[in-house]
Amino acid sequence: MHLLLIDDDAELCALLGEFLKREGFTVDCEHEGNRGLERAGQPGVDLVVLDVMLPGIDGFEILRRLRTHSKVPVIMLTARGEDVDRIVGLEIGADDYLAKPFNPRELAARIRAILRRYEARPAAPAGRIEVNGIVLDPANREVYSGGKPIELTTFEFDILDMLMRSAGRVLSRDALMENFYNRKATPFDRSIDMHISHLRKKLERGDSIIKTIRGVGYQLARTPEDSAPE
Repeated sequence: MHLLLIDDDAELCALLGEFLKREGFTVDCEHEGNRGLERAGQPGVDLVVLDVMLPGIDGFEILRRLRTHSKVPVIMLTARGEDVDRIVGLEIGADDYLAKPFNPRELAARIRAILRRYEARPAAPAGRIEVNGIVLDPANREVYSGGKPIELTTFEFDILDMLMRSAGRVLSRDALMENFYNRKATPFDRSIDMHISHLRKKLERGDSIIKTIRGVGYQLARTPEDSAPE
């Protein structure tokens, strides 16, 4: 798998690059925003590790521009304690985030967890799923809401697939985190919550199709009657 590190700390990039190469990855580095954006949009990049603070254009702007034409998975690197940076990164399309300073082994684990979600998989044995006006086609990885096609990221599609197959039942945040990130949820980890928020904005037409069960997790309403405002 080919990784691209975009970080202006050349020493950190060199150290991470050596570590990740020993973990079996091919690694390239860019230290300036515009060059990083250009490189990230080229074929052959399997995942981008993207720092927020960069010369040229910052990591947020790189991610915004990248998401207009690419679904390449992105892990944002943020300053420890900067919760706003993490939320903004997830809002504009990051798959996950990691606060500096971090253990390189944790970065490698998060990279592997995300790449597993993006690996080509055979279609689910079941055919199209239809729940509460939403149609999900696993074979073609297409989603329709109210008859209109909905553009979803790989993570959003897989989360919706899991919710629809469990419609009417509550899925815990721990179960979702274990399935998608191979780690347990923590009170301050907003990754799953932000992906759910994106799904709601794309799918809902006034009622709460994806309901929050406080202190537990999320539930996809089976019928319009179950979709009453929370």
